[in-house]
Amino acid sequence: MKFTTKLIQYEDYDDILVGWWKDWGWQAPTRDFLPQDGMGGIMVWDGDTPVCAGFLYNTNSKVAWVDWIISNKQYKESRKEALTILVDSLTSLAKGIDNKFAYALIKHDGLINVYEGVGYVKGDSYNKEMIKAL
Repeated sequence: MKFTTKLIQYEDYDDILVGWWKDWGWQAPTRDFLPQDGMGGIMVWDGDTPVCAGFLYNTNSKVAWVDWIISNKQYKESRKEALTILVDSLTSLAKGIDNKFAYALIKHDGLINVYEGVGYVKGDSYNKEMIKAL
């Protein structure tokens, strides 16, 4: 399988990502919750088929947040390989902009295994995710 990675484009949010979140039964985050108004991430493609995407938040410290990983639910062939390429690419991007740490907040066991496969280690377990709209 030959995958390619591309930066997320403005139209990808409405044309692809919102549908993926819906397919998985999740509420899509609003554009302004995502980095760079929904364009601050990478999408992995298998030819003309989008497979998965994720985002990179750059902070005012040496920590980047790699998260909001989502995939095409219909694509099953090599999803884990594509997710590994995605997380590795986002992590490399974080390092390339001079971060010293990459952080992720995830619950899904399969995705945890992908992160561990590219060198992430488990931190503390958390009980609740807390968000407040301002």
